[in-house]
Amino acid sequence: MKLFAYTKWDGAPVVAAFAHLFFNVYLIAGFHSRPLWLSALLGCIYAVSISWNINSISHNFIHTPYFSAKPLNYAFSLLESITIGFSQSYYHWIHMRHHSGNSDRPNEKGETVDWLSIYRHGKNGEPENVWSYTFLSFFRDDIGDIHKRIARTRPFDAKWGRFELYAFIGVVGLALVYDWRAVLFFAPFYYLGNCLSSLNGYYEHLHGDPEEPIAWGVSSHNRFYNWLWFGNGYHAEHHYRPRTHWTQLRTFHDQIAVQQEEAGVHVISTCHALGFMAKENRELDTQNADH
Repeated sequence: MKLFAYTKWDGAPVVAAFAHLFFNVYLIAGFHSRPLWLSALLGCIYAVSISWNINSISHNFIHTPYFSAKPLNYAFSLLESITIGFSQSYYHWIHMRHHSGNSDRPNEKGETVDWLSIYRHGKNGEPENVWSYTFLSFFRDDIGDIHKRIARTRPFDAKWGRFELYAFIGVVGLALVYDWRAVLFFAPFYYLGNCLSSLNGYYEHLHGDPEEPIAWGVSSHNRFYNWLWFGNGYHAEHHYRPRTHWTQLRTFHDQIAVQQEEAGVHVISTCHALGFMAKENRELDTQNADH
């Protein structure tokens, strides 16, 4: 049996995931021997690394699990849970619900299928303010409800998700015993990393079209961004065909580029997390304000 389910290129995000885990260990293990200014700088890198992992390694793993053998995929899911700080199995459920709704607008009852929709907490059919979406999304997940919903159809995955969560808590406990000051120091950066992930998600859909499948997402075709984020920039392409492997998204974009242009797919020049700096977003915001 081959190791990787799709391509040997998946070895890159797997190696990156281990590197991320080792970096996290270094943050705690080396805290006592570093000046605070250096730990603060590394904390900022840590925050970015959380968003990077969630939106690249962890995200791609949901849609195209890296390994041929299920036990290896469960093991990698556990590794990711400890590394990013929440259950990968729970995230899988939330993210698949995201694809069921594709950042939909609230229905007549004020509800959205997609719990991550930028319209879920907005008003009058408009997206939520970027600030509240970025800094409040972290507190909105109901872990108990998520567990119950997974357990209805996939009881083992629900149990595994709970195990992943307990494993992360256990690792944090060990880190507290080793150096509680380091854990407290980096805790705000952990929260910041999750906020950056929400910021990233916000601009993956701002000015997308919830009614048009090919335009559900917003893309960035910046090559360096897509190299570093394992294809995450091709977000409109991804939402249109979620099962397309991350290594094939650029090719898929080339195949549907004309259709995308005709449908008015929104494309920004920056990475998604810097969407507030994208001239394409500023231009649309100005046009909307004028109308």
